Amino acid sequence: MNKAGIVDAIHQKLGTTKTQAEEAVDVVISSVIETLKKGDEVSIAGLGIFSAKERAARTARNPRTGDMVQVPAMRVPKFRAAKAFKDAVK
Repeated sequence: MNKAGIVDAIHQKLGTTKTQAEEAVDVVISSVIETLKKGDEVSIAGLGIFSAKERAARTARNPRTGDMVQVPAMRVPKFRAAKAFKDAVK
């Protein structure tokens, strides 16, 4: 399922227009992104926790040339699934 599939599901479940459903999905996604940019976590009961993790600088190898390349330190998104979500997927 992609974003359009989620929009369709919201549209059918709530009986809203597709435009309103897409706006709702966009608000949720942008809220999660903005919260992670601030360094906070987003916890959704039954789904899991979105957070940002610091990744240290490292040396990597370019698989095409074999040359060693410096990869700078960066923040990356992380998702930790809730127990209920894990159990439902089993």
